[in-house]
Amino acid sequence: MKFAYKFQNLLGTVYNQGNILFTPDDNTVLSPVGNRISAFDLKRNKSQTLPVECHKSFTCTALSPNGVILIAVAEDGEALVISLISKTVLHKHRFNRKVYDIQFSPDGSRFAVTFQNDVQLFTAPGQRSVDFNPFHLERVFFGSHDETTCIDWTSDSKCFAVGAKDMNTRVYPVKRCPNLGVYSLGGHSDIVLHCFFAKDSLNLYSLSRSGQLCIWACDTSLADLWVAEENEPEEPEEVPEVDPLSEFPAAKEPRLPVEEKKSNKIAYTKSARHYYRDLTKDHSTLTSACFHKTTKILVAGFSNGSFFLHEMPDFTLIHSLSLGEQSITAAVFNRRGDWLALGTTGLGQLVVWEWQSQCFVLKQQGHYDQLMTLTYSPDGQYLATGGSDGKVKLWNTSSGFCFVTFNEHTASVTALQFTHSGKAVISSSLDGTVRAFDTTRYRNFRTFTSPRPAQFSCLAVDPSGDVVCAGSQDSFELFVWSVQTGRLLEILSGHEAPISGVAFGNAGENQLLVSSSWDQTVRVWDIFKSKSQQESVRVHSEGTHWQGRKSVVVAC
Repeated sequence: MKFAYKFQNLLGTVYNQGNILFTPDDNTVLSPVGNRISAFDLKRNKSQTLPVECHKSFTCTALSPNGVILIAVAEDGEALVISLISKTVLHKHRFNRKVYDIQFSPDGSRFAVTFQNDVQLFTAPGQRSVDFNPFHLERVFFGSHDETTCIDWTSDSKCFAVGAKDMNTRVYPVKRCPNLGVYSLGGHSDIVLHCFFAKDSLNLYSLSRSGQLCIWACDTSLADLWVAEENEPEEPEEVPEVDPLSEFPAAKEPRLPVEEKKSNKIAYTKSARHYYRDLTKDHSTLTSACFHKTTKILVAGFSNGSFFLHEMPDFTLIHSLSLGEQSITAAVFNRRGDWLALGTTGLGQLVVWEWQSQCFVLKQQGHYDQLMTLTYSPDGQYLATGGSDGKVKLWNTSSGFCFVTFNEHTASVTALQFTHSGKAVISSSLDGTVRAFDTTRYRNFRTFTSPRPAQFSCLAVDPSGDVVCAGSQDSFELFVWSVQTGRLLEILSGHEAPISGVAFGNAGENQLLVSSSWDQTVRVWDIFKSKSQQESVRVHSEGTHWQGRKSVVVAC
């Protein structure tokens, strides 16, 4: 039997780890979510997860300047070349090593990859029509004594800078340059995590994990950087002409001197040094950074959840804010430089912030721990999820965004169910409470508790929405409450092990309650008439349940 099921979207989390990307039109944010990539359309207010996946979680991504090709690298070094037009995987490549960074050149003709102690330079996919392999290796650049961590290109794509764990930053030319070989910049006391070139310049900014910022000034402009042509022939030696009628050879004409820009080597000087620890006032470390070359704005995120915006090169503080106590693991500006996207792994949070007006364009946060339960609303428009973080979230299935979060539970949420009208969602938790949330006014309007502490593992709501029942996993009892008054109506005993499932069902005109337990029994209760146990069915193993419209199925 074949089904026409097709993957549509991924809900429950919006960011996991790795860097975040803006598309060239600034309308979409690409966020790695585990082994998938989600696209958040800021203009249409919709989210979509690409129908591609990898065996491991993605750690770094790179987007071509035209916004067509996306390269995503996973934890184990597996790289996927993804077309954002067809949303399909075009090619797979295995580095077999962890890749810290991958960057396209501004002209889109090449991309560089950090690989162990080296940097590998590849021709961008689609640039060579005679090669079927999109990963065509041009050159390998050596020189680092430890793993390379970050890459940044100059505006004309002639050079790139590489930071490494050996606390040095190196500048490499893509092609042979007589006045630039490999220039190494030291001065840091910790791992170099980020390096950025200034716009249309060889001036460089380098940031280390300890929060130290070094500003490097170059005495040569990009226009004076001479790139030697490929297979450039050497000038032949001139042979002096001899006059047979004269006993003296002809005088040799003096050769013109080589241009100064071709002979002088470039040089860097450290123009300034700044320390972020003077702003953080603690021992927090740098975790993310981004530099917008047009506006000259530098953002730096730290492990204590704070981030700072400075105007370079004067290091003038513009904003100092915090997103909480969790580390900011990703930061990126859009192309215009007015929006800033921040990602927090510990909270599973993705934020797009307009720093000039100080307002949020997008603020989404998924469950930062395990997702325990979920349920659809009767009309299928909403989806409720509960996690081990104690949060209950409501998601819009058409847009894929979370529009409300309830934080009242203090322990893991174990079960969720909408009422028949869809105006309320009921949740049970290990904190010993069952709560009813209003999906219109977004508030917790009723809290159900037991006379003695109990950890609720399952719940059920009758079709009328007037009665709610929850099963306990420590006292092995069923508790029945009235939704209207919140009063406890009945306590049903009989199971000898944790209750795994409970559901309401119809038997003719009678409304029955069915419960399953780890004691390998299924019990039927008539709580609306006799309020006593009606039947007990022995099964061969532990049971769970699934509730349909007119039946209850127990799986063993």
